[in-house]
Amino acid sequence: MTTTDHGPHPDLEAHAAEEAHARAHAQAVAIDPIHVAGTNAAVPPRRIPIVIAAAVLGGLIGLGGWHHWQEHAAAEEFRMETINFVPEVRTILPQEDDNPIRLTLPGETQAFDKAEIFARATGYVAERKVDIGSRVRKGDLLVRITAPDLDQQLAQAKAQLGQIRAQVMESEANVDLAKADVTLADATDNRTSTLAGQGWASKQIADQTKAKVLTAGASLAAAKARVQVAQANVEAQEATVDRLAALIAFENVRAPFDGIITARHVDVGDLVHADTSTGTALFAIESDAVLRVSVQVPQYAAIGIHDGVQASVAVPQMPGRTFDGSVSRSSIALNSSARTLDTQIDVPNPAGLLRPGLYVSVSLSVPRDHSRISIPSEALIFGAAGTQVAVVHSDGTVKLTSVRIARDRGAMLDLHEGLDGSEPIVLSPPADLQDGASVTSQPATPTQPSKLEAKAE
Repeated sequence: MTTTDHGPHPDLEAHAAEEAHARAHAQAVAIDPIHVAGTNAAVPPRRIPIVIAAAVLGGLIGLGGWHHWQEHAAAEEFRMETINFVPEVRTILPQEDDNPIRLTLPGETQAFDKAEIFARATGYVAERKVDIGSRVRKGDLLVRITAPDLDQQLAQAKAQLGQIRAQVMESEANVDLAKADVTLADATDNRTSTLAGQGWASKQIADQTKAKVLTAGASLAAAKARVQVAQANVEAQEATVDRLAALIAFENVRAPFDGIITARHVDVGDLVHADTSTGTALFAIESDAVLRVSVQVPQYAAIGIHDGVQASVAVPQMPGRTFDGSVSRSSIALNSSARTLDTQIDVPNPAGLLRPGLYVSVSLSVPRDHSRISIPSEALIFGAAGTQVAVVHSDGTVKLTSVRIARDRGAMLDLHEGLDGSEPIVLSPPADLQDGASVTSQPATPTQPSKLEAKAE
């Protein structure tokens, strides 16, 4: 048997291996001409910088390509995420509010009654009983004026009244005398008429007696008229006496009502005149048992203002204290320039803690004419289409709905129209939220400010 019958010859296999080794060596030299592992071959010195530069350039090109590929991959990934992104938003249901409107307005306290007191009697101030800040009761003496000439006028008027009454008595006596004359004339006429009828007296005498009867009757009527005149004079003089007595009473100036003296313009010895056009007020007095608080109610709440609406008054200098009152009167008509209703609130002040002229803060509970839909202000969107809110439908899509604001209460907004209260709306909607966009909604938790401030005014 020959060796060819059992496979390749060992010498041939060794030759083939040497040729393969030679080809690998040549390929390694081509890749790394500077040094080949397992050999001592060296690259010529003039080629070393070129080889190094080529290696560095190739590395930089490879590194740049790798970075470019990474950026492209990241951009593509971000684009796909943006296309497929569904934002998660917080939603809340609008509130239907039929509670009274809590309205806080600035106001000013005023005295319920206020008066400037003038003198009604001309004279000198003899005594002054009060000063500014004095608390007085109705009828208390404030000042006493001395007027001697007025006292003399009253004495003279009383004397004249006595004279006139004496004239009345004289006139009444003359009436009695006239009645007697009439009686005598009637008797004489009767006798004369009888004698004349019997022929014992002439007709002329009978006529004369009849004339005396008529004269006596006229004298009686005149006497009665003089009595009436005298009585009328008595009444006139009595009125004069009463007038002077009233003026004498005005020498004592008294408080017209309970209150506090807020101004004093006279002192003892001053001359005062019973004339308000040239005279000076003696005092100014104000009542503070009940104070009027004047406020200007804006038009949107004026319709609900009526007598009896409850109010509370707070004074900045009295923190933590409020004073209750109620609306007692209003001007009915609104101020045409400011569109406000002049409203007055009566506040009891039995302890005298409040004073006229204070700046106060008035809180009114104004009844609503109808319920209103309220939303948090953070749900509002301002854009070219006006004021809108983002309503989330049941399929997760957004509908931008226009709304009209009735009242801005800060954290909450009252709406005129746009929502019926059953639509969930987005809180703090993203700036790029578009009509028809898909969202993932999550109801706002009660701890979020929008929910906590839902009832705030």
